[in-house]
Amino acid sequence: PFVKVSEPTVVMTFSVNDSPFAGREGKFVTSRHLRARLMKELQTDVSLRVEDGATTDSFKVSGRGELHLTVLIETMRREGYEFQVSKPEVLYKTIDGVKCEPMERLVVDVPEEYAGAVIEKIGRRKGVMENMSGRGRVRLDFVVPSRGLFGYRSEFMTDTRGEGIMSTVFEGYEPYKGDIPTRNFGSLIAFETGEALTYGLFYAQDRGTLFCGPNTAVYTGMIVGQNARQGDIDVNVCRQKHLTSIRNAAGAETAMKLTSMRTLTLEECLEFIDDDELLEITPKSLRMRKRVLETELRKKLAAKKRAEANS
Repeated sequence: PFVKVSEPTVVMTFSVNDSPFAGREGKFVTSRHLRARLMKELQTDVSLRVEDGATTDSFKVSGRGELHLTVLIETMRREGYEFQVSKPEVLYKTIDGVKCEPMERLVVDVPEEYAGAVIEKIGRRKGVMENMSGRGRVRLDFVVPSRGLFGYRSEFMTDTRGEGIMSTVFEGYEPYKGDIPTRNFGSLIAFETGEALTYGLFYAQDRGTLFCGPNTAVYTGMIVGQNARQGDIDVNVCRQKHLTSIRNAAGAETAMKLTSMRTLTLEECLEFIDDDELLEITPKSLRMRKRVLETELRKKLAAKKRAEANS
């Protein structure tokens, strides 16, 4: 009998890169190139769906989970394509007049001492544990909304000290499970275009974790780190120390060390970005950015959104 092809459950928007650094590193950068490559992929990937987006240079690409689309993105990147993608979103269905969402069966194999942390985190993400077995290393079976797994893989590896194993398979559609808490931190956003310097990064790292190092090219609106608290903060990582004619005694000047720096993988970038952010993908770089790059315009839009929410 014919094997049924799984329907897509996750959608992302692929669009032409329009950042200040657009066209610097990629070989294929136009909407024509992007459309041709996606249509070519449809010929061999039966679970993929491609539709025109809201604008002429964007496309809605649907696939069987976040990993499915991540593999496509990485393949295109290695082939020389340059583009940008939005945060992954699940595809909802209306069944008998009820809004339903895709569910995944999550199987976890972890050392017993880390099982409590996994159960707690999955519970927050509306997951339900159906079975627990084993000693020493335990096996946990959950049914969890697909959207509840966005951003969880990196947390899982941290909670299990890298010793945990997780796998998922599509379970079906069930009624909407309610709101799931999103990330509880903000972004550190570059205040100006230029080159990140050790001096500026040293004072920015007090705000959270940095994603870029010295001599990295940045632009206004680009995400350069994770804020330790909620809300976004603009930081000037291009700031340099003012030169003076006075020199300190030898050894008196403390060396500036960057202690909170982290390089994100493609999967971690997709897990990090929020609704108002994009991931710029080139053969050489991964840059997260705000949809609206201008600082003042972004603040005005945020104030307007808050006013609408309060009214």
